[in-house]
Amino acid sequence: MRKKRIFKKNKINPDPKYKSELVEKFVNHIMYDGKKLTAYNIFYSAMDIIKEKTEQEGLDVLMTALEHVCPTVETKRRRIGGATVQVPVEIYKERSQYLGMSWLIKYARERSDKTMKCKLASELIAALNNEGKAVKRKEEVHKMAASNNASASLKF
Repeated sequence: MRKKRIFKKNKINPDPKYKSELVEKFVNHIMYDGKKLTAYNIFYSAMDIIKEKTEQEGLDVLMTALEHVCPTVETKRRRIGGATVQVPVEIYKERSQYLGMSWLIKYARERSDKTMKCKLASELIAALNNEGKAVKRKEEVHKMAASNNASASLKF
């Protein structure tokens, strides 16, 4: 059997306004077809809308919303005998962040507001208050892991 290749992680440069790598990752998730400037405009406008609505700093709202959305456990499939069993596994930080960001953006796009900046702002505010579809998705993932806890002894 061949050894696993270890890939180097790309270094992400922080964004120009907040000087944060987390914001840069978030903008990269928002981006379509390489249009980063459009993604920056959407994100920064959403932060301004959040500041108007909640009177809190936009970056603080993003951080707490991500804390409320990021899962800590997920289930993975494991084949045992002839059956496939769902085994709960703890998630490392980067994957947890990735899932949280992608859920926030996915469910923001599904909202019925007019523009993407309004959709993103309202989804972040909902996640800040432990509401919204992204938080519901996290709870579903945790319930799935809890219900399959009997197979937790089976590790990868």
